Amino acid sequence: MTNSAHLISFRKELHAYPEIAGQEKSTADRLKRFIAAYKPDKVIDRIGGHGIAFIFKGKVPGKKIMFRADLDALPIKEISEFDYRSVFSDRAHLCGHDGHMTILAGLAEELNNNRPLKGEISLLFQPSEETGEGAALVLHDDKFTGSIKPDYVFALHNLPGFQASSVIINENIFSSASVGLTVCLHGKSSHAAEPAMGNSPVKALSRLLDAVQTIQEGKESFKDFVLGTIVHISLGEKRFGTSPEYGEISMTLRAYRDEDMETLKTEILDAVKQICEREKIRFEYEWKEEFLSLENAPYPVEIIKRAARVSGFKIIRMDEPFKWSEDFSHFAKKFPGAMFGLGAGTGQAALHNPDYDFPDEIIQSGIDILMNIYRLINE
Repeated sequence: MTNSAHLISFRKELHAYPEIAGQEKSTADRLKRFIAAYKPDKVIDRIGGHGIAFIFKGKVPGKKIMFRADLDALPIKEISEFDYRSVFSDRAHLCGHDGHMTILAGLAEELNNNRPLKGEISLLFQPSEETGEGAALVLHDDKFTGSIKPDYVFALHNLPGFQASSVIINENIFSSASVGLTVCLHGKSSHAAEPAMGNSPVKALSRLLDAVQTIQEGKESFKDFVLGTIVHISLGEKRFGTSPEYGEISMTLRAYRDEDMETLKTEILDAVKQICEREKIRFEYEWKEEFLSLENAPYPVEIIKRAARVSGFKIIRMDEPFKWSEDFSHFAKKFPGAMFGLGAGTGQAALHNPDYDFPDEIIQSGIDILMNIYRLINE
């Protein structure tokens, strides 16, 4: 059993000093200082940016297991008033990454108290999960490929709306692929009294909005769920004497399956090209924050279920993938692995909400199930 008061205090410290994607240096340094007391056999820092890993080695050879947590916070203002709220007005831990980090820190304590007899455990704290960039950066870093060669990879994510400490699993696809797309439209301005003398992008913008809706409803093109969500639109300026010359639209595309995502991307871009050609509008586009579909492997899922039973936790099976995305998918594409949800409580505020806070009562539950995953694989 870990020192829960010590861990809760550390979780609140992490919560008070959040750092967004790509800026997690101080967070990694805090983890390095905290986990040093638990005598890891090896520490690898600055992986894929500010990532850091702690390796605990067993006395005899066995399976190598990697557990992953995420370092970054969100660029959202927190509205809670508790004494450990974010010291910054523009960012906060509103997805529970502070709790995920604390669970792995507690696992380090447990591994120090009960040194592993067999195999190897890597605790990876990954940067830039929220932007979908961090996992790929880690996987392409020689520090990772040269030192961490897992047989299996696992990650958990706290999930509000589910019974506290329940274990939420999906036998196949756990979460969706997604990507952001921004399209910039360049026309020609004119006097507002003579719009025909210019070429406003308003028609192209309007037709693109309709096209996104039509494409995602085209059931014959897709095997499964797809979604296009418009997240931002801008057109011209508040100048009542001038028709606009510039418009911009940003959207998030989602699909359960990677192949459907590729089809969706292609069809959206084809629509952009056709509409802009018809309206004689010049355009440019940019893809941002791309996440792959997270597909769980059968054996790791079975191990999670067995570990949940050993831990005494309720198992909740999901019939469909979650519509949100997770860049742990990159690890699950390369190594046999799985992600599962850890129930955060039915009365808990939703993830990414300004009043969300990670529930400390599930920290020990997270430590217990991860420790049992290790034991079951290396028993």
